[in-house]
Amino acid sequence: MIRLEGINKSFGRLRVLRDVSLEVQKGEVVCLIGPSGAGKSTLLRCINHLEPLDSGTIYIEGTPVYRFARGGQIIADSDHKIEALRSEVGMVFQSFNLFPHLTVLENLMIAPLHVRREPKEQARRRALALLMKVGLSDKIDAYPHELSGGQQQRVAIARALAMQPKVMLFDEVTSALDPELIGEVLRVMRQLAAEGMTMLVVTHEMGFAADVADRVIFMADGVIVEEGTPQQMFSAPKNERTRQFLQSILERNTELGDMATLTMPSPGGEARGG
Repeated sequence: MIRLEGINKSFGRLRVLRDVSLEVQKGEVVCLIGPSGAGKSTLLRCINHLEPLDSGTIYIEGTPVYRFARGGQIIADSDHKIEALRSEVGMVFQSFNLFPHLTVLENLMIAPLHVRREPKEQARRRALALLMKVGLSDKIDAYPHELSGGQQQRVAIARALAMQPKVMLFDEVTSALDPELIGEVLRVMRQLAAEGMTMLVVTHEMGFAADVADRVIFMADGVIVEEGTPQQMFSAPKNERTRQFLQSILERNTELGDMATLTMPSPGGEARGG
């Protein structure tokens, strides 16, 4: 579904991504973990072309996109094509980014109406179905400021799904939420994973990664340090940098009195790993 080859990205003198290569298969859930500043969020933003690459190539369903080399020439996709590609790759951020002057229902309908030019009734039906899916059917006429953080984030997920994307990118979507609200967002993400949605998730929720991910990738200093199944990564990481990171998470959870484990989260539980 997604293939990255030799991705590089710098901001001034700060090199954030260093020759990153990665594949995400259709229906796969991949969780990106690592310390702040590792390049995880920048990687997602490059996949959705919110940040242009310095070099490297992104493929979506086997086709090079955005800006790439072909026959010795650099090809750049048109703005119209990039907009169409973004509709295939949904993204949800830490901040909810809802339109404050629109109701919940209007927030979900606006992109299908104006980007996809869908008939209003079709967009409305899908929006209502998605709000039922995320447990917010009773909030269709509410405005964002009338919702809790967890409710706003569920609306943001539903809004991304309204464009019927082939893959979803989640950028630390629970990090701005109070602890008691995290579970309701993770439940929606678990449901999407169970339904076979391709997902690339930047997260600090180690219990979620251990329970839901097909593959966990540890990043540090702009490179992929180690990757494997959750069992491999959380039970027997091979790289010392990975071990140090996971140990720091365990120590912090112990200090906070968090009883969630990395290796064996309870079935269906909303374990938090910090």
